[in-house]
Amino acid sequence: MITNKELLTAISAEAPQAFEFLMGLVSRASLRGEEGPAQEFVQAALEDLGFTTQRIAVPDSISQDPLAGVPFATYEGRFDVLGTTPHSSGRTLLINGHIDVVPVNELTWSSDPFAPFIREGWLFGRGSGDMKGGFAMALLALRALRRLGSEIGQRNLSFLSVIEEEYTGNGTLAAIRAGVTADAVILPEPTNLNILLGGIAITWTKIVIRFGGGHAESSDRLASPAQAVARLIDGFSELEVELNQNVPTTYDEIANPFNVNVGVINLGEWPSSVPAVAELEVRIGHPDSISDEEILARVRQLVGAVLTTAGNPQFELHLHGFKAQGYVLAGDHPLVHSVASAHEAVHGFRPESEIMGSTTDARYYVNQLGVPALCYGPIVKNMHGSDECVELRSIEIGAATLARFMIDYFEH
Repeated sequence: MITNKELLTAISAEAPQAFEFLMGLVSRASLRGEEGPAQEFVQAALEDLGFTTQRIAVPDSISQDPLAGVPFATYEGRFDVLGTTPHSSGRTLLINGHIDVVPVNELTWSSDPFAPFIREGWLFGRGSGDMKGGFAMALLALRALRRLGSEIGQRNLSFLSVIEEEYTGNGTLAAIRAGVTADAVILPEPTNLNILLGGIAITWTKIVIRFGGGHAESSDRLASPAQAVARLIDGFSELEVELNQNVPTTYDEIANPFNVNVGVINLGEWPSSVPAVAELEVRIGHPDSISDEEILARVRQLVGAVLTTAGNPQFELHLHGFKAQGYVLAGDHPLVHSVASAHEAVHGFRPESEIMGSTTDARYYVNQLGVPALCYGPIVKNMHGSDECVELRSIEIGAATLARFMIDYFEH
């Protein structure tokens, strides 16, 4: 039996290589549509650990799946990476992580977001927290077990690196459609070493309004696209208030679970021209009781009402990106108990369990397959923001928990 002292010593010894791996992974800017180099890097790391690897294509036809999000472009040349170990009798475990990172505005960063560096125990760089630090945590756990001569993690374990978790979830969905699953799934998402049990439903919409434009000299006689956009933003704030008026008990511990975020605004081409087109991209959190189609209808009504005071310009409205269902894994599920017990065994206290006002790919396993799935991962700051970073010590702590969990999971 591996003692906690032996486990922590092995993790400490393997940590420098895990952090070196993390820096290499962060330096590969796996933005949407550019995931290939990072996936190749992960594939090589899995093979070094003894996994048999393969690439799983994400077909363009996945967009026709009822559970799919709306993709932005073709999936040609883009792929998931799956690492597998030999299967014997006994239960199986899948580790699922997403390789994609959100876009970055370099003007708001204090350094190059894809030139990672370490300062005061934190590793900085886009994706370091969400969720490449989780990759490092999982691989560190496996390296430590290998160092100790344990066969845990060498059998009945799969490691899946997916694309498009931040946008559609279609990477994980494609892997599921290809038959990739297990008896339980751990996603090393950034959870600040707590256990994440669930998330809300999310719908993305895109609005394109065609005003026609004109010379700034006539702006006092033309509808103002800028003012119309301002009124739309106010309207979305009112929609958020409405969505949060009767919060289901599942989410009642979250102060404002159903946020409506106007994330992208494109308006105007020239200071002396009245904008001809306005584009908005909006992320709408909502209860499962409201469908994507109903959200779209509400947005259409909102936009139409605002534009009646702006000359009734033509507009287009459609779904894109997320069409995500809400999901929750019961807090008393045996998988939750096992992860919490592993954390307590190593660190002396049980982690908290929570539900968040966002989503993860765990929803597919819980909702569609009936497979228990939860998130547990390192401590991060500024996720999706400027100077994103992950605490290196928390990667070690999380790796110790994950390794202890795998020992208990596979031995019982």
